[in-house]
Order: sequence, then structure tokens, then C-alpha cells
Amino acid sequence: MKDKPILIVQEVERSFQAGGRKLDVLKGIHMELHAGQLVMLRGRSGSGKTTLLNMLGGLDQPTKGEIYFMDQPFHTWNDDQRTKVRRKDIGFIFQAFALMPMLSAWENVELALRMANVPRNEWKPRVQHCLELVGLSSRMQHRPYELSGGEQQRVAIAKAIAHRPALLLADEPTADLDSQMGAQIMGVFKNIIQSEQVSICMTTHDPTILEVADRVYEMVDGKFIGA
Repeated sequence: MKDKPILIVQEVERSFQAGGRKLDVLKGIHMELHAGQLVMLRGRSGSGKTTLLNMLGGLDQPTKGEIYFMDQPFHTWNDDQRTKVRRKDIGFIFQAFALMPMLSAWENVELALRMANVPRNEWKPRVQHCLELVGLSSRMQHRPYELSGGEQQRVAIAKAIAHRPALLLADEPTADLDSQMGAQIMGVFKNIIQSEQVSICMTTHDPTILEVADRVYEMVDGKFIGA
């Protein structure tokens, strides 16, 4: 991993006003993510890892500090500038899957391509490729309620990588799955890193999946420990 990082975080702090007092959620975060890496942010609920993940995706901005994504200064950009980068280069996976319930797996992935303004003639081969990549070749026409939790998460992954992002951000993607399903999802992540040339940063509090990570940042009370 001697290449230049695609993501650099320097001295990032995030504070909120709560009930008339200042609440410090992030307290001087440093981290890097290189191309082709699987990086995990591990910590208990309330440790600040989801707040940090939102910063990395340009959904929020730091109170202090700098965030560079592919040499672009997220910390100085406005909402419109960050939104354009997100649509092109970042994919999101949420714990609750975030699928449209009345659309099939195929239609959910296709919707992601529509929203990213991908040319229509690319939809069919790309949707098929992404669903096959996550092991759902026989479940493409099923709706979310006809799929298991693990299968729904695979649809969410296919949807997130459909527009060929450079960075995939996943918030507790295995939290609602049993250990076997969780292990399968991590296998899918390792597979798409290789085949799609995507980097992944995910949050977790599950110690059983840490061994597959290239780097683990342990987070306690808004800071990394042992980093």
C-alpha cells in the first residue's frame, strides 16, 4: 500500500450544541485509507464512529480539521460540491438496508443507476453484473420482503457499487445479521474490493469480523486508541 491515500483525515473535531452546552463528539481524529483497503472503525454505540463515517462521506463537515477525498478538500466545500462527488465516487450501505420495499432487487439496483445519471444502455448489464457479484443471480426479481436479511444486505451492496464508486461507506452492515450471514457479507466485501477496485470503510462493534480488515481503528469517546 505505497500509493497515495484516497482519503486523509487530519485533526478532525466535531462538536454539537445540546441543551445549551457544547458536546464534543470527535476529538482530534487522524486516519488514512488507501485504494483497495478494507478499514474498520470499531467502537461501542456513542463512540463517534457513525459521526465520523458521515464526515468521510461528505454528509457532514468537521468543526475543526481537514478531510481530503481523492485530493479534494471536503472540509472547505459546500453541500452542492460534496453532493456531486458523492453521486459519482462514493457509495453508502446502511444497517437498515434502505431498499425500496415494492421494487425487486433488480429494480432497486437499477434505481441507483438512474439516480447517478448512468446512461440507460448500461443499466441492464451493470445491474446483472452487480447482483451476480453478490451472489443473487437467482433472486434478482424478488422484492425485499421475499429475501432474508443477508440477501437484503447483498442487494444493498449491489446498489451501492452500481455506479462504480471509489469509496464504499458501510454503517454497521452486519449488526442485524447472525454470525454466519455476517461472515458471508464480509466475504462479499473482500470480493468486490478485488473485482471493482473499491475501498471500503465500515463501522462495527462485532469482534468476530475484525480479522478480515486491513486496518482497524479502535474508537472510544470520540478518539482513536492505540492508533
